[in-house]
Amino acid sequence: MKLYFFEAGVLKSQKQYFTLGEGVGEPFTVPVPFLLIEHPRGIVLFDTGNAPEVVAGKHEHWGEALKAYDPVMTKGQCCVNAIQKAGIKPEDVKYVILSHLHLDHAGCVGHFPNAKHIVHREELCYAYVPDHFMKSAYIRKDFDKPVEWILLDGWRDAAFDLFGDGKITTFFTPGHTPGHQSILLRLRNADPLLFAADACYTMENLEDNRLPGLAWSFGETAQSVERMKRLRETTGAQIIPGHDPETWKKIRLAPEYYD
Repeated sequence: MKLYFFEAGVLKSQKQYFTLGEGVGEPFTVPVPFLLIEHPRGIVLFDTGNAPEVVAGKHEHWGEALKAYDPVMTKGQCCVNAIQKAGIKPEDVKYVILSHLHLDHAGCVGHFPNAKHIVHREELCYAYVPDHFMKSAYIRKDFDKPVEWILLDGWRDAAFDLFGDGKITTFFTPGHTPGHQSILLRLRNADPLLFAADACYTMENLEDNRLPGLAWSFGETAQSVERMKRLRETTGAQIIPGHDPETWKKIRLAPEYYD
């Protein structure tokens, strides 16, 4: 199995949106990651980054969200094009696992014609009717597509082993959104990797108990962080936050890979 890390550009923002109440007005630029996994039974994407429309039409496409997050992405960094660095075409992708359906994670839903899209049922439902404070983070035209959905059922599918071999397992980590999930990858020549996505943005959220600046439920967010820490203790996994610029500097990006 091979694991590739990609960056679908960056978000120019402020620190306060990632560490609640701290860094008000402080410029903070973060990566927009997505993963590609070559498994013997098929190609898997975890998240899809920003939508192609961000390259030339971000104002029309993102609207109100631009007040807090300014996406910067080239055409080559868009998920559907970037995966070609790993020799993969969009039609090769078998599964697209979505941590959640926010605009910087689900931007390329529907661009993989042969893929089944995996998301938690609560997430898909909430994306259509979010609370007012979360509304600008969901762009319906990104995810409202005629794709084949595989809907996981919250705590009943709290640990979902995609191929039944323990190599790709998603874990239900609600808080940032009602149906958020993270992913644990067990590689042959590296320690297990737990990619948190937005269950924790930065190492400060993880290690210093600093809440993120945006959450559907801050209580659930804190509990999910604690569960990830326990998972780290039991599996020896390295936790990679979803938008930490310092951690991201240490990651090998595609076409390099982990195996």
